[in-house]
Amino acid sequence: MTPLTYEQFMSLRENAELLEADHHGEKVLNLTDGSFLKLFRRKRLLSSSLYRPYAVRFARNADALKARYIPCPEIIDTYRINSIERTAVHYWPLPGETLRQCLPQQDSGTLSRTCRRLGAFIAQLHRQGVYFRSLHLGNIVLTDDSELGLIDIADMRCGARALNRNQRKRNFQHLFRYTRDIAMLQPEAIQFAAGYCSDLPPAQKAYFNEYLARLLQASPTIAEGIAEQCESEQR
Repeated sequence: MTPLTYEQFMSLRENAELLEADHHGEKVLNLTDGSFLKLFRRKRLLSSSLYRPYAVRFARNADALKARYIPCPEIIDTYRINSIERTAVHYWPLPGETLRQCLPQQDSGTLSRTCRRLGAFIAQLHRQGVYFRSLHLGNIVLTDDSELGLIDIADMRCGARALNRNQRKRNFQHLFRYTRDIAMLQPEAIQFAAGYCSDLPPAQKAYFNEYLARLLQASPTIAEGIAEQCESEQR
């Protein structure tokens, strides 16, 4: 990590736009050149972030995602700013819109295709060993190149093996904690489940079709449609 003095930090953030803050202070700044600076504080005296700062995790996770050809922010540097008791990651943001921003604007045909792509994208993450604890539609970006990518990637684990069933279920529970995300996916629940399950073995496909129908709080009609989709793809 690069050490920054207070003067260097203030020079870097001069005329920056504050994008996110909490009662502890600034969290995300949009700098004058269009790059972002994300600040992290250590929440407890004894914490793993003492040895593995979140800024470093963010940067390493970006490297791991790039190795898997998953779009994500481009890291510029990581900093330790002792004068304000913060670490920071400096990066170019991933160009595009989050799914929370763009899904409500899509017509029915585009929404159907996007939801199927989203299901397939999450399946890709799970298949490539990516467990993204901050998985929700506000952290998945439809890029300017019409790809799906990830942002806010500090809280992530990237392993060498595909996620097992229990890990996949826990990861979906992160996504479906948000009622507004559920509401946006419900109209295309069949396509979302089909996208996720398309490359799974038959037993896993049947299991996750049923599981996703429950998480999406799908009506009986939608649940039947998901089951029929599963059966047709097995034939």
